[in-house]
Amino acid sequence: MSLNLPFPHRHLLGIAPLTAPEILFLLDEAERWVALNRAAAVKHDDSLAGLTQINAFFENSTRTLLSFEIAGKRLGADVVNMAVAQSSVKKGETLIDTAVTLDAMHADMLVIRHQASGAVQLIADKVDCPVLNAGDGQHEHPTQALLDALTIRRRKGRIERLVIAICGDIMHSRVARSDIISLQKLGAHVRIVGPSTLIPPHIEALGVEIFHDLDKAIAGADVVMMLRLQTERMAGGFIPSLREYHALFGLTVEKLKLAAEDVLVMHPGPLNRGVEIDSAVADDLKYSAITEQVEMGVAMRMACLDVLTRQRRGVKGWA
Repeated sequence: MSLNLPFPHRHLLGIAPLTAPEILFLLDEAERWVALNRAAAVKHDDSLAGLTQINAFFENSTRTLLSFEIAGKRLGADVVNMAVAQSSVKKGETLIDTAVTLDAMHADMLVIRHQASGAVQLIADKVDCPVLNAGDGQHEHPTQALLDALTIRRRKGRIERLVIAICGDIMHSRVARSDIISLQKLGAHVRIVGPSTLIPPHIEALGVEIFHDLDKAIAGADVVMMLRLQTERMAGGFIPSLREYHALFGLTVEKLKLAAEDVLVMHPGPLNRGVEIDSAVADDLKYSAITEQVEMGVAMRMACLDVLTRQRRGVKGWA
């Protein structure tokens, strides 16, 4: 695709519609913002000056909301956080009514997080500006997958041919789904591991290797990505107890010795210390990239906001 053409996607609703070159392009764009974010003094750019960014989070997430807010402000946008708990949505307004209302306010970009899969697509179909999916139900969380890929590439130098084990509550994790799609497209070999009750049916169709034994799954792995138990999405007895879950699927210093010597440990947060990961692992900077993931999240979201608004700003080309 010609670099003189605009980025071919109006919205960022998921990783699935992106090609490998498009993913790599977004990773490269994020690299530009890492240095700005690390500057000792001025952490500001005027690329989005005069544009309005609305963050509408129908589902709570302090980390993701803060990351998008910082990203927008560092690019010079006017950032508005929509207080959903006090909004008309809580009083019976439909999601379509909300989308129409947001569109009438002439926002230049919308960042949407919603507890229902497909809700972000529904809003995107009704508005006249780019929409970024900050997580919808159990569907996708594309910017998390992109920041994870960026973190891995910066630490490992590549993604292709790496063995990456994603461990834990795969069933309820939109992060896992987006990561699997992204990492597979970039040439990684992806393993997933968890109790059978937390492995989605037919997930093998995504090309992953399925394990129910943590030791076997992380043996020789280059990257081990732990997921939290999303108990708020669990309606039944998915695990016997937290203690038993930790004994079987919690990442400890001893278990980590089975992985590659230079293994990278990741977690999208928030952490359940002593459940899916021990503090001794999470806080060991020799292996852990958890805080770096947070840092890369701001740079990655800056890149996405910048790229998706280029047509709106009359900026041509991918580069």
